[in-house]
Amino acid sequence: MAKIYNWAILGCGHIAEKFALELKELPNANLYATASRNLNKAVNFAVKFGFKKSYGSYLEMANDPDIDVVYIATPHTFHLEHTLLCLNHKKAVLCEKAFAINSKEVKQMITSSKENNTFLMEAFWVIFKPKLKKVIELIETENLGKLKFVKSDFYFNAEYNPKNRLYNIELGGGSLLDIGIYPVFTALTLLGTPNEIKVTPHFSPTGSEKSISMLFSYKNGATAILSSSFETDYKNETELCFENGLIKYERFSENPIQLFKDGNKQEIFFEATKNSGYKYEAIHVMDCLDKGIIESPIITNQVSLDLMSILDKIRKKAGIFYPNHDTV
Repeated sequence: MAKIYNWAILGCGHIAEKFALELKELPNANLYATASRNLNKAVNFAVKFGFKKSYGSYLEMANDPDIDVVYIATPHTFHLEHTLLCLNHKKAVLCEKAFAINSKEVKQMITSSKENNTFLMEAFWVIFKPKLKKVIELIETENLGKLKFVKSDFYFNAEYNPKNRLYNIELGGGSLLDIGIYPVFTALTLLGTPNEIKVTPHFSPTGSEKSISMLFSYKNGATAILSSSFETDYKNETELCFENGLIKYERFSENPIQLFKDGNKQEIFFEATKNSGYKYEAIHVMDCLDKGIIESPIITNQVSLDLMSILDKIRKKAGIFYPNHDTV
């Protein structure tokens, strides 16, 4: 019989709502506690999704001995603080991306996980979705030749509001850490670490970048063109160009993957997801806990550290600086 894990939500915002909605679907996940600095917000969240307890203090939540695993969904600049709090209280942690503000903080989080012998993983949910798993399978099994070019974007319209988290530089605002991280992750996953990076940012009045374009170059001749923006809507499509073919897919839609080879187009279908697909990362976390391991074999510590190290380099080149946080 599968063990039932008591989950807590730290930070009761929009993403936490999406995660909680799908967590309810899992038979081995018990919606146990919510926590916010605003007790009413924690209570309302708990009532809405069926959590047993609610806390108006993160420390109080961390001291609850019945919590097994915490999903951290606060703004980027608080991830280090909240992750260390949970790990030091022996709570397994699934922390939203961006994992932290810089690689120095990520290293601290990883060190704490090891010192406390407690599970830690970045919540990079797209890698667990059936669509991306199918894309990787196609890359590994189809005779398309070497991957030579990646084009990946993430855009949406976000009305400018200096108080909004997306534009608040004090909270790590800007498109790069919020949505640009997805195209960067795609390039790193499929092509590895680039040997040269070029960037073109555009800034909002708050000092956060509202859009950024990135060019990754590789020693083997491969190239990645990546971009993110709060200023336009787009279908967020990724194109993978190989020596002998092309794969195109939309990151979040349920539309089929398109494969082009020898002048022919083929539609590749995959397991459709009822909601966004956050439940798959929760399933993976609980599988890791069942096995007694403290590090995911898929989103490893090194994967998160490599990703943040590249984001550090991009920010340095772009001139993106967060107050009270070291650049690297």
